[in-house]
Amino acid sequence: MPNRVKKSDRIRVGIIGAGIGAFHARGYSKCPAAQIEAICDLDTDRAGKLAAEFGVKKVFSDYRVMLDQEKLDAISVCTPNHLHAKVAVDALQAGCHVLCEKPLSVNAEEGKKIVQAAYKAKTKFMVGMNNRFRGDAQVLKQYIEAGELGDIYYARCAWIRRSGIPGMGSWFTQKQFAGGGPLIDIGVHALDLTLYLMGNPKPSSVFGTTFAKFGPKGKGLGAWGTHIKGGKFDVEDLAVAQIRFKNGAVLAMEASWAQHIEKDRMYAEVYGDKAGGTLEPLRIFTEKFGQKTDITPQFPNVVSHDKCVEHFVDCIRLDKQPIPTGDQALDVMKILDAVYTSSKTGESVKIV
Repeated sequence: MPNRVKKSDRIRVGIIGAGIGAFHARGYSKCPAAQIEAICDLDTDRAGKLAAEFGVKKVFSDYRVMLDQEKLDAISVCTPNHLHAKVAVDALQAGCHVLCEKPLSVNAEEGKKIVQAAYKAKTKFMVGMNNRFRGDAQVLKQYIEAGELGDIYYARCAWIRRSGIPGMGSWFTQKQFAGGGPLIDIGVHALDLTLYLMGNPKPSSVFGTTFAKFGPKGKGLGAWGTHIKGGKFDVEDLAVAQIRFKNGAVLAMEASWAQHIEKDRMYAEVYGDKAGGTLEPLRIFTEKFGQKTDITPQFPNVVSHDKCVEHFVDCIRLDKQPIPTGDQALDVMKILDAVYTSSKTGESVKIV
């Protein structure tokens, strides 16, 4: 049975994975309504250090033992991608609300298992798409929802790096563990953010191509993750795609870990029949009185990871639907799967 949390209750949280889990721990520590009760990681030294930093008393090496022994209300799943489905489903079946790190899983088939388990458990499930909670993104979303951009028919997005392959040779660069390269690692952020701004239209078809020009040569290494000499690299280091939606809109996207470019960039741009908007930096381009007009709105300076965790906690306390829904996360996975399939076949892939 799912946990029933009253507004006055402190939500008892467990974190599985002490790497990216550090960002979750920081977010929970800033929420008066939440209390981190336990941290789990196969590397108990790393888990212990994170626990000590945030005053957490319980450390586990097996998440199943943690779920069995601790009366937890919520779980943050911060494991490598290939473990998301198994861990999230187990946590949901244990009656916990679940905040899962992006991506949803390694592919849509595995991701569907999580979404179905969440519906069956009737608990809150949310994917940690923190970029939705950026101050500039929230302000642009307000303009869009107020109709200031009109009908959005085209969008562009990217997260591209000049030299940023994470953990060369580790799970990051192995398809069986990660599901893919930069497309599923950082491109998923740009894609989800842009879909959110567009109103989450349903995808109909995808044409995409992937390249691996740096990783196989041991080039383009970044600072994130632990590099393993001689480790495997069987994913892309650049992906590009065009996505068509059932409402007629089109999105062009790009994601790279390594590319001969001037500098790293992440951007999301949306274009409507009344105005266009961009998040690098936040600006709106329109017309007033027959004249070209640029608007530069002010926005709050917030830590998006913290806001993401805060939203998850509020959804539990107030029984609200999370902004990033499981179904939306599954649509993202379907798009990513289609990009990889299209790259192999050289043909457009329909999404049903």
